[in-house]
Amino acid sequence: MDEVNKDVNHTTDAKAKYVLTDVITRTAFSNAGGEANTYASAYVEHEVGTHGQLWDAEHRISQPSSSSTYNNTWGSLYTSLKDAKVVISKCSEGGTEAGNDVTKGMAEVMAAYNLALITDLYGDAPYLEAGDYSVSLTPKVDKQEVIYQAILAYINSAIVDLQKTDSNLSGGPGSNDLLYSGNKAKWLKFAHGLKARYTMRLIKKSTKVNADLQTVIDEVNQSFASVTDQAAFGIYDENNINPTFDFQWSRDDLAASRSMVDKLIERNDPRLRRDFIDADWVQVAAVTTGDDAYELMAINGANDEAQYVYNTSVFMFSQTAPTLLLSYHEILFLKAEAMSRLGQSSAAIASILKEAVVAAIANSEISVEAGLHAPTVGDLEETSAAINPTEAASYFDTSVLPLFLANPLKEIMNQKYISFFGASGESVEAYNDIRRLKGLGENLIVLKNAGKFPLRFTYGSDDTTTNPNIQAIFGDGQYAYTEAVWWAGGTR
Repeated sequence: MDEVNKDVNHTTDAKAKYVLTDVITRTAFSNAGGEANTYASAYVEHEVGTHGQLWDAEHRISQPSSSSTYNNTWGSLYTSLKDAKVVISKCSEGGTEAGNDVTKGMAEVMAAYNLALITDLYGDAPYLEAGDYSVSLTPKVDKQEVIYQAILAYINSAIVDLQKTDSNLSGGPGSNDLLYSGNKAKWLKFAHGLKARYTMRLIKKSTKVNADLQTVIDEVNQSFASVTDQAAFGIYDENNINPTFDFQWSRDDLAASRSMVDKLIERNDPRLRRDFIDADWVQVAAVTTGDDAYELMAINGANDEAQYVYNTSVFMFSQTAPTLLLSYHEILFLKAEAMSRLGQSSAAIASILKEAVVAAIANSEISVEAGLHAPTVGDLEETSAAINPTEAASYFDTSVLPLFLANPLKEIMNQKYISFFGASGESVEAYNDIRRLKGLGENLIVLKNAGKFPLRFTYGSDDTTTNPNIQAIFGDGQYAYTEAVWWAGGTR
């Protein structure tokens, strides 16, 4: 009778390497590149919401304070965290795959990554009791400071484990690792890069600022040596599609941002001729303040609700562009920022900044090419030549360097912000940077939307309706506009 009603056709367990595949895929597609990135792209003015929920978010109508807005991301993040912890448990002492320390290190990186997304977006959140129903069906809420201690502990453990081996008979992940195909040296660089990112995130709360800024530099120096090292999820094709394309192709809710265009015009940035498409799917090769092309760039927070009218960014068509969990250009910008805050040589900083800008433009071109030749859409009409590294370097020398010399930190942060504009899923990092700078009292990246700026995401409705601990702090959701997260100067 023990076998009655037992499902014998579906497994109840899986090897760690197979679980890791799902963690990586979900993290890239749903968590880093998914709806959180879409909403963040509107809040940071990389894009403008012009229809439906994104128009409401653009105009601060219900969406930024509603518990349903980010519920899919909320659930997906906790699923990823739970599964990463499963891999860690399996590969730890006493687990079924004990001895697979490298696989454990990979899972520790992914646990840190998803836990950081949870707390960076939502602030205080369930962690210690979350992801295990045997512990609690209504997990308590942990402080962001405590969560960040866990994030850095995961990273530090990963750095140790990734220098070991996978000795269990189940074997290492190999091709099941969709980021690096089991290359532990590249995972180690990824871990060091994340440590640089998260150390900089906490700089307002640091009691040893200069030492932590030096840590950022030291960690970057141990991270990616070139673009070939970056953490790129690049398995998209005609059927497995980039999440930015997936959203826009199904909804057409985003349009080109006037604020973004203004920043490019100010710098005579060559990306201006490459990054935008008109309603007839023709590349906009020239934009000047006040011309017809400029007028069809949506005004942030003051645009009409309309589809198929405004220009869009070409990235809305980038069906096969990779999602970047951590990019080469990001770690270079982190190093340049740390060097600037430490007052180091302008010439040395400029050299790093130039490399970052050239790498960012190269990454942008990958997404532009993907947008111009999307398998589902077909070829769009291209009206300008690609930006090569020589032109990118010249742009830095003539346009960026003077702005950098006039105000180093401001131009570093603005170039980083521009580099995150695209199909790579990096708008959340721009959102984190803007809030971090606000917390430091540094208004370096100017936003044009006159509406209230969302300082955080609201908790998901799955928990605002079932977990009293979440219900008690959610209220009516208006705290999203008034309470910064802890690392940005708030209390939760």
